[in-house]
Amino acid sequence: MNRTEDAEFTTGSAEYTDDIDVAGALHAAVLRSQHAHAKVDGIDTTEAESLDGVVAVFTAEDMDEAETPAPRKIPSMSTDYIEVEPQLFRPVLARDRVRYQGEILAIALAEDRYTAHDAVDCIDVDYERLDSVTDPEEAIQEDAPTLFEDYPDNVAYDWEFGDEEEVDAVFEEAAYTASATVNEQRLIPDPLEPRAAIADYDSASNQLEIQMSTQTPHSDRHAIAGIIHHPENKIHVQVPRVGGGFGAKIHNYDVESLVPWCARELERPVKWQAKRSEIHQTSSHGRALNLEGEAALDESGNLLGVRVEGLTDLGGYVSSHIHMLTTVLCIEVINGQYELPNLYTRIRGALTNATCLDSYRGVHEVAAITFIERLMHEAAKEIGMDPAELRRQNQIPEDAFPYETVTGTEYDSGNYQQALDEALEALDYDELRERQEKLREEGRYLGIGLSAYTHVSGVGPADVCKEYGIFKTHWESGRITVHQSGTVTAYCGTMDFGMGHQTSYAQIVADKLGVPIEDVEIIEGDTRHLNDGVGTHASRSLVVGGSALAESADDVIDKGRSIVSHQLEAAEEDIEFENGEFWVKGAPDRSMTIQEVASEAHRAWDVPDEPGLEATTYYLPEQMAITSGVHAAVVEVDTETGDVEFERYISVDDAGNRVNPKIVEGQLHGGIAQGISQALYEDVVYDDNGNMVTSTLQDYAMPKSFHVPNVETVEVSTPAPDNPLGAKGIGETGPIAANAAVLNAVADALDPLGFDSTEIDTPLTPEKIWKAIDRNDE
Repeated sequence: MNRTEDAEFTTGSAEYTDDIDVAGALHAAVLRSQHAHAKVDGIDTTEAESLDGVVAVFTAEDMDEAETPAPRKIPSMSTDYIEVEPQLFRPVLARDRVRYQGEILAIALAEDRYTAHDAVDCIDVDYERLDSVTDPEEAIQEDAPTLFEDYPDNVAYDWEFGDEEEVDAVFEEAAYTASATVNEQRLIPDPLEPRAAIADYDSASNQLEIQMSTQTPHSDRHAIAGIIHHPENKIHVQVPRVGGGFGAKIHNYDVESLVPWCARELERPVKWQAKRSEIHQTSSHGRALNLEGEAALDESGNLLGVRVEGLTDLGGYVSSHIHMLTTVLCIEVINGQYELPNLYTRIRGALTNATCLDSYRGVHEVAAITFIERLMHEAAKEIGMDPAELRRQNQIPEDAFPYETVTGTEYDSGNYQQALDEALEALDYDELRERQEKLREEGRYLGIGLSAYTHVSGVGPADVCKEYGIFKTHWESGRITVHQSGTVTAYCGTMDFGMGHQTSYAQIVADKLGVPIEDVEIIEGDTRHLNDGVGTHASRSLVVGGSALAESADDVIDKGRSIVSHQLEAAEEDIEFENGEFWVKGAPDRSMTIQEVASEAHRAWDVPDEPGLEATTYYLPEQMAITSGVHAAVVEVDTETGDVEFERYISVDDAGNRVNPKIVEGQLHGGIAQGISQALYEDVVYDDNGNMVTSTLQDYAMPKSFHVPNVETVEVSTPAPDNPLGAKGIGETGPIAANAAVLNAVADALDPLGFDSTEIDTPLTPEKIWKAIDRNDE
């Protein structure tokens, strides 16, 4: 069925945070550092405070002198798995030093937005500029500028997995080795709607009302409570419609904590809306993990081991849970779909004078899958095997599930060979290879790139979260209320920011309860309606949130069965339910609809238990659901210009049971566009002084519609065995698979020209490709 929420978006009636007007609200603007690295010897706000319409200007020093406790640090969401010192966490307001361009120094509050920005322009900062470094390789050199005195080498963490000596021994015995280097560029999660927040404080009740654009309202409530020292039960977070997030709206930022602090301090509503250039400079960036390593294979082409070293560009501070994302959560899928007996990994996190790194769609599974898939391409070339056959030979067989990988991750289910076969059949692979050879004779270079991926979705099990040091188990809450009339309201602790929860959740509830889908209302993003929730990220909404609603619906049916048993004077075990109707087994004429049961439950004249028809579930998954698939890109590279033109793109994906196939397809299309863009277009650029060159969409190469090919999707399905829906998350698989598919396609096209594809720096712009071909021609 079509998405039911789209009418308000297509007609323009959807209400976002910036659309909300609060009577008497002050407008906030923030002063951000113009330098990437500098000491701050003083901040003079006198002129700014003298402007008509300016109500207040706060610096860190001003906040220290205020009556209410001043916020200091934005804490990391986890510190147990890899220890990170609190001094490396971002300050809410910088004090005596700034470590990246755009770090916040002051906030101005005025009667209108324009005056607030004028006030920021009038603030005078006395900087002592310091040398900066934005390249992680340069940052860890002895002569690099130091960001923190206690970390003179700029290395925030140095993490290892596996036994290096054992893996080295495997390589000594190998018949073949192949190497690959993947240098990921920084990317900007660039949602349609920039970040925004509104806060209103009632001194009589000590209540803070916050409206904001976020993926995680309950987590934001908890974070703000800790950062500004306010009772959590006196904070109400409500989320209007959200124009995209891609991971950048998971964690709490400086301004999202400053706005409620200012509202409380001034006892007036405060509204803030970021500019596009502001989120380019200061919203968390994605990717920026470089992996370099090699694979060992025996004489038949079987994988024996992999060793890999990684270096992450963390930016100026250790943000949120980035230290887990770039280490354990990356490495857990670095074997991809393959049986890999031995692995050694070392990953370091480098502090640089760049924007903080954090979550972005596909997180650092993109680097892991790109690395292993680039290795498989290079290994096939080294051995002289067809790349598809080398993959097939090493894939985990269907009868091996559940399968524990070398990293300890359990793959719950899958049929990797089927997905590969479907992709090859869709391509007409053998004929395509023949055509590729003929075109080469004509001086045309066609490339076929494969990417076999796995993706951990539905993160939540307690043992996994505890082992990784995640700050709490990633359960999800869901509540279903059947009203007296028989209509239904379902609440979930996730947050829709483009995924179609209103449709898919309603389908689950309507199907379970047997009610018309138009009778089901879905409510998310309000901490007052539902006491707690984890939010939307890590491809968990349907797998965990949907399962919470499914279990709540089952509990509603069980309660309804009890009521019917009592009303019809039949044993409870004899009451059947299907398609919204209860009946006595063997006597179908003795029946009640769920609407009739709801009416009896609410009138409560004669019910066996408490009144009402409602259930709440805190669903804790037993195991994560592993999504998988095979993507294939077919491109032609113009050797005269370096241009890459798509001929075809095939996406074969196993998402388990698909509640709404059309929504799944839409998620794939969007994600693949982002993966293609990483491979070919987007790139954050800093100059030698740490100034961001790509701070606007004039300079940052977001793809246009004509840059993205028509995507042909093929469905395969092995239902997830450990959640009631049998579902696997699909929202992040597009970028995970697409980046590797495109890079392998370009490499495959240019291999005959001697193109050195072992080290690839994305994006592969026409200029880079042309220069690489030109060098080899010489």
